[in-house]
Amino acid sequence: MEASPTPPAPAIAPSGIRHRVLAFAATLAVITYVDRVCIAQAAPYIQRDLGLSSAQMGLAFSAFALAYAIFEIPGGWLGDWIGPRKVLLRVVLMWSAFTAATGYAWNAASLITARFIFGAGEAGCFPNLTKAFMIWLPANERTRAQAIMWLSARWAGAFTPLLVIWVMSWLSWRNTFVLFGAAGVVWAIVFARSFRDRPEDHPGVNAGELALLAGNASHGGGHPRVPWRRLLASRSIWLLWAQYFCLNYGWFFYVTWLPTYLRETRGLELSQNAIMFWLEGVLSSQFSAETTRRVLVAALSGIPLFVGGLGCIAVGFITPRLIARFCRVAPARRLLAIVGFTGASVLLVGSFYVRDPLLGMLAMGLASFCNDLTMPGSWSTCMDLGARYAGTLSGAMNMVGALGAAVAPLVIGIILDTTNRDWAVTFWISGAIYFLGGLCWLWIDPVTPITAEEPENVRSAGL
Repeated sequence: MEASPTPPAPAIAPSGIRHRVLAFAATLAVITYVDRVCIAQAAPYIQRDLGLSSAQMGLAFSAFALAYAIFEIPGGWLGDWIGPRKVLLRVVLMWSAFTAATGYAWNAASLITARFIFGAGEAGCFPNLTKAFMIWLPANERTRAQAIMWLSARWAGAFTPLLVIWVMSWLSWRNTFVLFGAAGVVWAIVFARSFRDRPEDHPGVNAGELALLAGNASHGGGHPRVPWRRLLASRSIWLLWAQYFCLNYGWFFYVTWLPTYLRETRGLELSQNAIMFWLEGVLSSQFSAETTRRVLVAALSGIPLFVGGLGCIAVGFITPRLIARFCRVAPARRLLAIVGFTGASVLLVGSFYVRDPLLGMLAMGLASFCNDLTMPGSWSTCMDLGARYAGTLSGAMNMVGALGAAVAPLVIGIILDTTNRDWAVTFWISGAIYFLGGLCWLWIDPVTPITAEEPENVRSAGL
């Protein structure tokens, strides 16, 4: 039976500094998603003011994801080498500056440049947070931490549309980006004062917590010689990367083209739903018709990310029960991933054909829920397969996923420009790619480290 290694019981009650590390991760996840999702709501106004076509706007969306992909492995490798503290401080300040710079764009080229450098900064975020978890959390707490971190990210993205509408009611879209960029600077200041790469260097960590984390010493910094030959020879690694490409291709629609889709295809149908009709009446007594419609669209566009966050919570409850049922972690992860991908495929395509706008978005929300059933398992697989190279491997997986995110909005923009706005084609393509992602999990070994030859075991199981 697979089981996570149990740390020896400490002689004294451990301090809780490791929980602050999780709090830093959850807070930064919120900031990353606010900064990256806000452009989806601002896109119509950016297109109007800068005179951009759909393809040009899609290229701006893709510029972020392309840079995110290119710099994932360097960002993760740097975290493995010099530690996550130095990397996170630099990348957070970098992307915060270019979040603000987005508000100063004056044409397509300047917007694309700002979003590219913004993406280069954000690329170092999640690999280095994963590295911090490897150092600061015992094995049986890591997947739960991943679930909490991704829940924070998803819910931040869910409420960002309404936040952007509210902020843009008293600031221009340009100054909105400047304000959001300032949040990352505040986080970096607090993080610099409070976080250390090694638990033993933190004055608040007592002997009990050090004993709990004693097995993590080998995951610290150093100049790692990444075993690229073995990594690239692993079928599981290639399939792990492929499934993450598929996952991000389907999901990135929610944070790029979804508000535009709602305005173009659902704008005239909002009043057909009784709840939306009532809400529209309430809002119209306080706001103009245009503002009311913007709030309704923002509320609907937040549903997929909010319900997706529930998928992260569900993983925390479902996974231990599946492990108990199968007595092994590997089949539990495979089952969740296959169910998640298949459900996302069917529900996303089906949501397009549901005429009621609220029910259609709830169906899309369930697709996002299924999408996020696979997220914590994917990142936990990076921790298990990568061990001391977890930063590099998670960066590589996120790089390939970011390529999927880069391709999706550009392809959607081109399809819309060349098919007279035929949204159905975009939904069917995304559904097919989701389905292919599920097939990858039939052949992934999600628990055996790439540096080990022994049979399947678990390094970060327990959730």
